Amino acid sequence: MSILAWILLGLVAGFIGSKIVNRSGEGLILDIILGVVGAVVGGFLFNQFGAAGVTGLNLYSLVVAVIGAIVVLVLYHMVVRTTVR
Repeated sequence: MSILAWILLGLVAGFIGSKIVNRSGEGLILDIILGVVGAVVGGFLFNQFGAAGVTGLNLYSLVVAVIGAIVVLVLYHMVVRTTVR
């Protein structure tokens, strides 16, 4: 996949994941970063369970990336919440 496809997939996955986790986005840049990281994490997790990871710019890859983005966002919020207090 090209870098532009990763950014596009990350943007969409990060946006959807942000809406699921905290009902508001984290901002465009942070959504993209967390979404791309989430796509990598989701692909890794799916590979560990024997399923295919991110396979391209398609609906299955979007689902994998969103699940990974949710995991990353939950961890991100746990870290930010503990460092703020």
